[in-house]
Amino acid sequence: MSTEMNRRDWLKSSALLTAGLTFGTSALQPLLAKAKPAVKVRQLNFEMESAMAIDLPPLRARLFANENPFGPSEKARKAITEAISTSFQYPFIALRKFQEMIAEKEGVSKEHVLLGAGSSELLAAAAIIYASKGGSIITADPSYLDLVDTAAEFGAPIEKVALDKAYVHDLDAMQKKVNAKTSLVYICNPNNPTGTVIPGDKLKSFCEAVSKTTPIFIDEAYIDYAEPGKTASMVDCVRKGQNVIIARTFSKLHAFAGLRIGYVIAQPDVIKAMSKYCSEGAAISATTVSGAMASYQDAEYAKYAIAKNNESKHFLYQTLKAEGYSYVPSHTNFVIFPLKMNAEKFVGEMMKRGVGVRSWAFANQQWCRVSIGTMDDMKTFAGAFKELS
Repeated sequence: MSTEMNRRDWLKSSALLTAGLTFGTSALQPLLAKAKPAVKVRQLNFEMESAMAIDLPPLRARLFANENPFGPSEKARKAITEAISTSFQYPFIALRKFQEMIAEKEGVSKEHVLLGAGSSELLAAAAIIYASKGGSIITADPSYLDLVDTAAEFGAPIEKVALDKAYVHDLDAMQKKVNAKTSLVYICNPNNPTGTVIPGDKLKSFCEAVSKTTPIFIDEAYIDYAEPGKTASMVDCVRKGQNVIIARTFSKLHAFAGLRIGYVIAQPDVIKAMSKYCSEGAAISATTVSGAMASYQDAEYAKYAIAKNNESKHFLYQTLKAEGYSYVPSHTNFVIFPLKMNAEKFVGEMMKRGVGVRSWAFANQQWCRVSIGTMDDMKTFAGAFKELS
């Protein structure tokens, strides 16, 4: 089992375990009884999975988890530090204030906003709800699998639609798949692992048409990195009353991967339904929510982190070009490129050199995905890569 799979399964186990402990037999337990063994096994082995997730070899460049090595921002760190003195209190007021802050910025009511400890528990909640409806989940291939895998474990059939020749979601093909038996359409935009984006106008048209009959879940974990004009957030679809669910996380641009906070924006009835299967923010610490509020308002840090990300990304592009490799232009904090050798061997050899990366196989090709690190990280990658290229 790969390191990234352990991390994802650990986070999913945490979300499911939190929901189970919070709601007992009232909401989650009847569904767990129907779930495939994989879900139950992860809960029973939660501590072991957690240990595996953090049991990593020494690394000189950690480039497998799409983390932001340039943060958290100074304002976020200051807020976190100041929150420690009152962290003996439950952060009820801070969580409500943050929910209201998001609602105001996004132009929706607070009833449209649901907080979570990262986006993982929110993805799991949606997966449980729409899997329980008995229909299929439509997704691109390849794409992020957190929601999709959880839905499959709860019995939902998964229909995967190949990306187009530019490795972008094929919305026309996805729409043709939608029928009366479709429970949900899942879209990750920008997409992971390809880093590609869907043009904003095309995605809005898709949402307007499809959401009339089928809910659409759009995972915007990387939207902050997308170049202006190349794509757009679909929050406006929610404002218009469409059955669209938007997920955001602070784990990427805000550099809160280890602090765990995210949110969903959707219609109030959807928020109410999802609330039954997640912590509703109760799993978020006082320090985390204080830091998140500071980071959410820190536009200067966002500009800084994006600029630093782009600097390292362009260095990676130059490194790949110099060694005769192509790559998929990325709108995120990672880059994927086709390999010229066995992917498993490549990842292993890079790890031996202290560089952690991920691999994929799709479109009859083996690929490597490199998370963007600091310039020192990228130079370490370049040195190891040149020994293998």
